[in-house]
Amino acid sequence: MAITAWGAVRRILLGGALALAAVAPGLTQAADYPGKPLRFIVPYPPGGPLDTMARLLAEKVRDSLGQPVIVENRAGAGGNIGADLAAKANPDGYTLVMGAVATHAINPFLFANLPYDPIKDFAPVTIVASVPNVLVMNDDFAKKNHIEKLGDLIAYAKANPGKLNYGSGGNGSAGHLAGELLKARAGINVEHIPYQGAAPAQLALLSGQSDFMFDNLAASAPLIKDGKVKALAVTTTVRSSLLPDVPTVEESGVKGFDLGTWFGVFTTGGTPAAVVDKLNKAYSQALMQPDVRQRLLTMGSEIKPMSEKEFAAFVVSEKDKYKEIVKLSGAKLN
Repeated sequence: MAITAWGAVRRILLGGALALAAVAPGLTQAADYPGKPLRFIVPYPPGGPLDTMARLLAEKVRDSLGQPVIVENRAGAGGNIGADLAAKANPDGYTLVMGAVATHAINPFLFANLPYDPIKDFAPVTIVASVPNVLVMNDDFAKKNHIEKLGDLIAYAKANPGKLNYGSGGNGSAGHLAGELLKARAGINVEHIPYQGAAPAQLALLSGQSDFMFDNLAASAPLIKDGKVKALAVTTTVRSSLLPDVPTVEESGVKGFDLGTWFGVFTTGGTPAAVVDKLNKAYSQALMQPDVRQRLLTMGSEIKPMSEKEFAAFVVSEKDKYKEIVKLSGAKLN
């Protein structure tokens, strides 16, 4: 009886030792982390909002992490090139990427051959920003046709099928997907005109080449303020503090409409949980600093940092949502 009991105890002790041995490398690595500079990949060109925030946060986390964070722009293929570099890096927490709704929720259904798995190949750290887009209309066209709200635009489109057009930054862009979702949810027939980026699409709207577009809120806010474009609705389910008088698309009567442009920090999948937790704490603290909050507010983002688990669940839900939306758009890229 005693021998049998001792055998059971030995098995429990052995099992605990094996479990501790399995966890110990990760704990040791986390205790020593970071021991060298970190690489922070921005999968888009310099100067954009993701790049600007990555550089600001790199400065803010330097003291808490005790190491410099080197920002590196690796643009191309809609963000896929930079994201893939992080996906295939060593899972040690030394390579980060500023992932976005495009790289982790849209591109999986837009590109025929995505070089990475947006869920399995990454360890989410925290969200940085979530910015609504805004449906803006050429102001002269709106005045001429007495369009004051989204309902007026929908009524005009139904009375004049095929006559309206909307511009976007290109096939598969956030503006394109929002336009196609509006067509599907509101039952209207309007033509899509893809441009080589959001800036040319905005210029086309201002010149009257296109009638309306879904634009980034931060980019459109000055034009709205100056009366150069007419804001009809924001694309998220909550109004923006930057445009408190502009209703949401859903408030305007189009149900099932909730789109925003978000981006956040990821590291390589398989990175020890304790390392990811260190990164989460450093970036969450940085994101709550007053000057960072103010910068985010000027972009139209009021979101708070998320835990690793919260951000991971958010990414999965966004990927599931965009599966339907990309299919509705019919957009496909090689």
